[in-house]
Amino acid sequence: MFTKILIANRGEIAIRIIRACKEMGISTVAVYSQADKDSLHTALADQAVCVGGPRAEESYLDGQRIISAALATGAQAIHPGYGFLSENAAFAAQCRKYGLTFIGPPAGVISKMGDKEAARRLMQENGVPTTPGTDVLDSVEAAKTAAGALGYPVLIKASAGGGGKGIRQVDRPENLERAFQTASAEAEKAFGDGRVYMEKFLDPVKHIEVQLLADQQGNTVCLGERECSIQKNNQKLIEESPSPGVSPEPRRKLIEAATKAAKAAGYVNAGTVEFLMDKTGRFYFMEMNTRLQVEHPVTELVTGVDIVKWQIRIAAGVPLDFTQEDIHLQGAAIECRINATGAGKVEFFHPPGGPWVRFDTCLYQGYEVPPYYDSMLGKLIVSSSTREEAIRKMQSALCELIIDGAGNNIEEQIEIVRDRRFRAGDYYTDLMKYFRPKKDRT
Repeated sequence: MFTKILIANRGEIAIRIIRACKEMGISTVAVYSQADKDSLHTALADQAVCVGGPRAEESYLDGQRIISAALATGAQAIHPGYGFLSENAAFAAQCRKYGLTFIGPPAGVISKMGDKEAARRLMQENGVPTTPGTDVLDSVEAAKTAAGALGYPVLIKASAGGGGKGIRQVDRPENLERAFQTASAEAEKAFGDGRVYMEKFLDPVKHIEVQLLADQQGNTVCLGERECSIQKNNQKLIEESPSPGVSPEPRRKLIEAATKAAKAAGYVNAGTVEFLMDKTGRFYFMEMNTRLQVEHPVTELVTGVDIVKWQIRIAAGVPLDFTQEDIHLQGAAIECRINATGAGKVEFFHPPGGPWVRFDTCLYQGYEVPPYYDSMLGKLIVSSSTREEAIRKMQSALCELIIDGAGNNIEEQIEIVRDRRFRAGDYYTDLMKYFRPKKDRT
């Protein structure tokens, strides 16, 4: 087992990993940018190293500086968290080159599954259902031909995409050329790869994902599914487990498909297979995220499995000590992402409390929210014996949460949780198109 791990991330996820390491008796090294010198994760780690300027490309995305920090502090492994370098195959390969363990899948697997179009083909070859679509499109003319064959509406998607970037919906032929060019340009800017492909736009659908763990010995276990259909601008807002729209038989089929996907990819460590599910219960592979997910806590609460600790154990060569038959979803868990609507200083901060309520965050009173990074301020997570009770608990917790001085979306989340469609579990990825929230709290 490792004795020292460097966490190549910031904010709440860095704190989450630090806590897991402390419980395992592992020393931690935090890295931070100049903008994060007073961030909570730097205080909680055993050591902290500044790796550059305030912008991500000057610090958290500079793989060589992070590797240098790991070598200088004697860390044996690097945990990338999510975002930044977590799905960067070149960084994973560099870690190995310098004798450091990358706590995630091998570089080759990251590369294979990071190419969304190539991943689609791999799934098709291995009997995992995929959305009707195309290979990489090399021109606008090819896109027009493909759209005509698939039928409008269609989605143009970045081959190297993720995080909702490089995606454009096209409803009619006259909009296709502009959408193709803007999706490609956005993909080039975000991922350094402007290639795009096309899928048939399915509507209405649910966004369902299956969390899995796979060890180095070839064992794969799925930890149930998460419902992630409430999204805004292709970014998730609320996640829950189990999904209110998935009954036992579809769950069994989803687990079977996710296991096939992991085996086909030669997957190791924690990963998530994402699917779209229509009203009939048919589902289609969308992509595989080769990292820890923001919403992993809801799975932990309904399974009792600490995903972060198992990431570390698997990276150290420890085999899973449970099988698929040991996984039983207990109760219900919901997570609301609390996002900033602008930079600012936290003048007053009051997190909610009570049994089975937690707020994963890096906030404290007096904290200055930097303008350089992702807008998420924290994750409010609750669990209870039933979904109905979990919803009531979440509503109460949201009403108790106070973040004054930094604009946020707490009021919007309260309204979503109160919405009749959410409470009934009868919602799809288009819910936010018709949602009209009140002004965000400031």
